[in-house]
Amino acid sequence: MAKKKTTKKTAKKRSGKTTGGKKGGGKKGRSRSRASKKKTSRKRETAQSMSKRQRDISISEFFTKNRHLLGFDNPSRALLTTIKEAVDNSLDACEEAEILPDIRIVVTQMEGQEDRFTVRVRDNGPGIVRKQIPNIFGKLLYGSKFHRLKMARGQQGIGISAAGMYGQLTTGSPVRIISRTAKHRPAHRFEVTIDTQKNVPRIQTDEKVEWDCEHGTQVEIDLEAKYQKGRWSIDEYIRQTAIANPHVSITYTTADGKTHEYPRSTDELPAEPREIKPHPYGVELGVLIKMLHSTKSRTVKGCLKSDFCRVSDRVAEEVLDRAGIYVNARPSRIARQEADNLLASLKQTKIMNPPTNCISPIGEELIIQGLQLLDADFYTAVTRSPAVYRGNPFLIEIGIAYGGKLRDDSAVRLLRYANRVPLLYQQGACVISEAASDTSWRNYGLSQSGKNLPQGPAVILVHVASVWVPFTSESKEAIAHYPEILKEIKLGLQECGRRMSIHINRRRRQREAEKKKQYISSYIPHISNALRNILELNEGSEEEITEVLTGVLERSRGA
Repeated sequence: MAKKKTTKKTAKKRSGKTTGGKKGGGKKGRSRSRASKKKTSRKRETAQSMSKRQRDISISEFFTKNRHLLGFDNPSRALLTTIKEAVDNSLDACEEAEILPDIRIVVTQMEGQEDRFTVRVRDNGPGIVRKQIPNIFGKLLYGSKFHRLKMARGQQGIGISAAGMYGQLTTGSPVRIISRTAKHRPAHRFEVTIDTQKNVPRIQTDEKVEWDCEHGTQVEIDLEAKYQKGRWSIDEYIRQTAIANPHVSITYTTADGKTHEYPRSTDELPAEPREIKPHPYGVELGVLIKMLHSTKSRTVKGCLKSDFCRVSDRVAEEVLDRAGIYVNARPSRIARQEADNLLASLKQTKIMNPPTNCISPIGEELIIQGLQLLDADFYTAVTRSPAVYRGNPFLIEIGIAYGGKLRDDSAVRLLRYANRVPLLYQQGACVISEAASDTSWRNYGLSQSGKNLPQGPAVILVHVASVWVPFTSESKEAIAHYPEILKEIKLGLQECGRRMSIHINRRRRQREAEKKKQYISSYIPHISNALRNILELNEGSEEEITEVLTGVLERSRGA
C-alpha cells in the first residue's frame, strides 16, 4: 500500500511537474502568439498609403540638408564661399556695365561670439532694380547667366542666395542689401530671408535710405564661421583674385581689423565676351527635340540656321539631306526617330568650330603683371588658341613665376582659375592638377618624384576660360577631366616649361662662369709675381701685370 501511495504521490508530482511545464509552456506560447499578433497587427503599407507621404522638394529645401555640395561643409570654408560668391557677382556686374570695379570687403566678428561673423561686400557696379533684389538674394536658381553661352564667373544662380540661406540657418539673421542704380535715384534697403519649402523670398524690410554711393550694391550676411589664415583662407583668395584680375581695385579689412589694399595695375577692362548660340556638336537628343518644338522658325532648315551657330544654308541642306528630312518640314512635327537621324547627321557633317568672341582671356602681359606680386626673378605666360569640348569653346592660359624670393624646399604652388575665379579647394580632383602632375618637369629643370607636382622655387598659374566650365560639383572648386581640356593644359605647361628651362640653364651657366672666374682670379697675383721674377721686372710692374691679366679674364668671360 505504501508503495502504491508513493507511486501515486510520485505520479502526482510528476504529473504536477508535467502540468506545470505545460502551463509554463502555455504561457510562453501565448506570449509568443500575442507578439506575433502584434507583429501581424501592424498595418501593411500600400501604394495608396505611401503616396500620402510623397511630395515635391524645393531646391532650397534640398540644399538646406545638403549644403556641403555648395561649399558650406565647415565654418572656415563657409566664410570663404560667402565672400567668393559676393565678389564674383560684383565683378560680373561691373564688367558687364563697363565699370572699373572697386570692391570693398569687410569681415567683422560679432560682439561676444567667437564663431559668428558679419561679411559685408560693396561694389560700384550698376546696382539692381528694386523688384529684382528679393529674388536675386532670396531664391535659388534665379539669375541671368544660366541660359546664356557667354563667359561669366557665375553660372547657376545659386551662389549668393545659398550664402544668405546658410547665414539664415546658422544665425537666424536675414540678408541685408542696399542697392542704387543711379545718382538721381533713391537707394533701397532690403532685409530678405528664404522660405526653403517654397524657394521664395520673404521680405522683412523694404525702405528707401540715404547712401553715400552713387551706384552699386552692398550685401551683408551674418553667419557661423571661422576666420583663419593660410593657403585656404580669405586672404589667399583675395590675393589670387588680384593676380588674375589686374583691372580690379580691392580693399579688404580682416577680422583682426587690418586693412589690405590691392590697387589695380591697369585701367583697361577685359574684352567684353559676346553671347553665342549652341553648337551642333554639343547638343543631345532631348535638347534637340526641345529646340525643334520651341523654335520660332517655320522650317527645320530655318531652325538649324537661326538656333545654332556655324550652320549656313549649305551645311543645313547637307545635314537634312543625309538625315532624309525635307528642308521645309515643320520642326514641331519631327518625330523622335527623325530627330535621332538628324542628330546623327549633325555629328557626321563637318561644321566649323564655334566662335571664340564669347571668351575673354586675361592675356599674357596682364598675367605677367599679376604674377609680379609674387616677387620672383623670371616670369612667362602663354595663351593657347581656343579649342572645343562638347561643342563648347574654351581657352587655356598658363603663367609661371620662378626664382627670386619663392621657396625652394617645397612643391611648387599651383594657382588654379576658372573664368578668372581662384579655385582653392579640391585640388586633387581637378583636371588642372592632373595635367600639372603628368608633365615631365625634370626636362625643364625642376626636380619631380613620380606623378607628383615638381619641387622648386616656382609658381604655376593655370586659367581655364569657357562659356560653360565643367565643374565637378555645385561648389565650383574643381574642373572635370575632359581629355580636350587636359591636352590643352599640358601643351601650355610644356611651352612655358621650355621657356623656364632656357632661363634656368642660362642662370646655371652664369653661375658656373662666375665660379671659374673667381677660381682663376685667385691665381692672378701668383702669376703676376712669377712673371715679374722670370722677366726680371721691377716691383711696380707687378700691379700692371695683374691689371692686364684681370682685363683679359673679364673679356674672355664676356663680363
